[in-house]
Amino acid sequence: MSLLEDNQSTDLEQMVGLSRRGFISAGALCGAALFMGGNLLSRSVLAASVSAGNSKLLGFASIPAATADSISLPPGYKSSVLISWGQPLHKNGPAFDPSGHGSAEQQEVQFGDNNDGMSLFAFPGDDNRALMAINNEYTNYRYLFPHAGMPQSAEEVHKALASEGVSVIEVRRKNGHWQFVQDSRYNRRIHGNSPITLSGPAAGHDLLKTSADPQGTTVLGTFQNCANGQTPWGTYLTCEENFTDCFGSSNTEQKFDAAQKRYGAVATSKEINWHQHDPRFDLAKNPNELNRHGWVVEIDPFDPQSTPVKRTALGRFKHENAALTQTRDGHAVVYMGDDERGEFIYKFVSRDKIDHKNPKANRDLLDHGTLYVAQFDAGDGNADHPKGKGVWVELTHGKNGIDAGSGFADQAEVLINVRLAASVVKATRMDRPEWIVVSPKDGQVYCTLTNNAKRGDDGQPVGGPNPREKNVYGQILRWRTDRDDHGSNTFAWDLFVVAGNPQVHAGTPKGGSSNITPQNMFNSPDGLAFDKAGRLWIQTDGDASNAGDFAGMGNNQMLCADPVTGEIRRFMVGPIGCEVTGISFSPDQKTLFIGIQHPGEFGGSTFPEHLPNGKPRSSVMAITREDGGIVGA
Repeated sequence: MSLLEDNQSTDLEQMVGLSRRGFISAGALCGAALFMGGNLLSRSVLAASVSAGNSKLLGFASIPAATADSISLPPGYKSSVLISWGQPLHKNGPAFDPSGHGSAEQQEVQFGDNNDGMSLFAFPGDDNRALMAINNEYTNYRYLFPHAGMPQSAEEVHKALASEGVSVIEVRRKNGHWQFVQDSRYNRRIHGNSPITLSGPAAGHDLLKTSADPQGTTVLGTFQNCANGQTPWGTYLTCEENFTDCFGSSNTEQKFDAAQKRYGAVATSKEINWHQHDPRFDLAKNPNELNRHGWVVEIDPFDPQSTPVKRTALGRFKHENAALTQTRDGHAVVYMGDDERGEFIYKFVSRDKIDHKNPKANRDLLDHGTLYVAQFDAGDGNADHPKGKGVWVELTHGKNGIDAGSGFADQAEVLINVRLAASVVKATRMDRPEWIVVSPKDGQVYCTLTNNAKRGDDGQPVGGPNPREKNVYGQILRWRTDRDDHGSNTFAWDLFVVAGNPQVHAGTPKGGSSNITPQNMFNSPDGLAFDKAGRLWIQTDGDASNAGDFAGMGNNQMLCADPVTGEIRRFMVGPIGCEVTGISFSPDQKTLFIGIQHPGEFGGSTFPEHLPNGKPRSSVMAITREDGGIVGA
C-alpha cells in the first residue's frame, strides 16, 4: 500500500476548505466547480461563465495570435526595453559588440544572455527605486561567437560561462517610467566563474570534493539558471536547471553509475562542449564536479560584496523555480519542480520559523529542514478537469525505505541524489514540472506541467494529473493543502487548465479543457506569476511553428487567467523564435516586467532594435498602460 492510499480517509471537504471559504458568490461557485472537477456546479454553467467573459479581474480583451517580430499587446498598452544582453552595467564598461569578438572579461561586466526568471526588490521607503535580480540561463553560440559555432578554446568557454548566471541591477522610476541605472554600486554579475559557498547537510561531503576544492565547500560558478524565488527576508533564489548538459567526457567509453545516468551524464555533452576545453567539465577527470551543480543558490542583492550560497538542503535536481510561502505556525516552505520528463515535485519545510522582525536571522534558514516529494492518486478520470488527492512523502535517511539498503549512506547522499530517493518512495512521475506559484488570495498552489512527449512510455503511466499520452500541449496543475496549511502533508488537486488546440482537435484530450477556446489556445505553459489582485499570468515556451498540432497558435505568448472563473485571455505575443519568460511587478502594479529570451533562436529576428543586419538580443521589457493604470485591471 502506498502512503497515498493510506491517507485516503482524509475528509475532502475539510481538505478543500469549502465550509470555511464559503464560496457564496456566483463567481466563487464557478471557481469551486472548477476546483472540484464540476461536482458543485454543472459543466455547462461553468463553460457558459467562461465563454461569456464574466471575469471581474481581467480588464482587457484577448488579443489574437501573432507571428510578427515584435511585441503585441491589447489596445491601451505599450512596451519598452529596460535592458538587453551585452549592455554594460557601468559607464566605463565595454559596449555590446554585435560582431561577437568581445572578450570573456567584457561579458563579465555586461548584462548576461538569455534572461529568464527575475525578482524585484523595492528599497524600503522609496517607491521609485528598486533592485532587480535577473537570471541569465544560457547563451546562443550563433550570436555569442563570430564563427557562430561551438567553443573552440578555453577563452571561448570562459566567455560562455560569463554570459550565464545572474545579473543584479538597480532601476529607478523617472517621469513615470522605470529605467536601468547604469553605474549603480549594486550592479554586478554572478556568473559561471564566480566563487560560491556550499552549505547545508551535503556541504563537505566526499561526493562534493574535488582536487581544486578538497574541502567540498566552495564551488566555482552558477549556470543554466532558469527561474527564481524571492524570500521574505529580502534575498533572491536562483535555480540551476540543465546543468548536466554542460558536462561531457574525454573518455568516450566511460561508464556512468546509476546516479550519474539518472541525472543525464553522457560522454558527449548536449551541444555545449565545455569539457573539450575546460577540464572542470570533463567527467573523466572531475566526476564530482557534476554533483556541485543543480542546486538552489541564495543571493543577497543589497550586499554587492556578499558571496552567494548553494543551499543543499533543498535537494539537487534540475530546478525550475522556488516558490516561497509559510506554514500556519511560521515555518518557511519552498515548492520546487524538477523540469525533466518523468521527474517530480518537491516541498521543503524549514526546521526553524521565519523571524520577520530580524531578516538577517533568516540567512541560514534554508540549511535546516525536511524535504518531501509529491505522490498523486489516479484522480476521478474526468476528461475536462480531473481532480484527486495527494500526499507529501518525507525524504529523510532512515525513513520510508531510504537507507543503506536502498543505496544511501547518509542524508547528504539523499540530497545529492534526491531523484533516486524520490523513486524509492514511488513519487509520481510528472509531465515536466516547471514554475510553481502560490495564490496570494487563497493559498492554492499552481504548477505548470509543460509537456511530455514520452508520457505512456518508459514506465510513465497515463492518468491522474498527467492524463494524456504523448502530451505535446501541457497543463496547469493546482492543489489545496489540508486545513489550508502548507505544513500539511495531504492535499486535494485538480487541473486548472488542460492546454490544447480546439481548431485542430475536437474536444478533450487534445482539444483542451473547456476553458480553452480558439481565441486563447496555447501550448507548453512555463512561467507563472500572481499579481497582488490575484490574476494568474501564464507564459509559454512551446512550439511556435504555427503548423500541425500547433496551427493558429503563433509565437510564444503570455496569457492572464481568473482563477475563480477559469477564464483565460491572451495578453501578449512575443517576437519570432523567443520564449516568453521571467515576470515581476513594480510595487504599485503599474509596470509589468517580462523577459524575452532567445529571440531569433533559429534566425529570422532582429528584436528589439530591428537594425539592418542586426543581431537579436534577449531583453527585459517593461509593459505599462497608456493611462498609467494597473496592468491587467
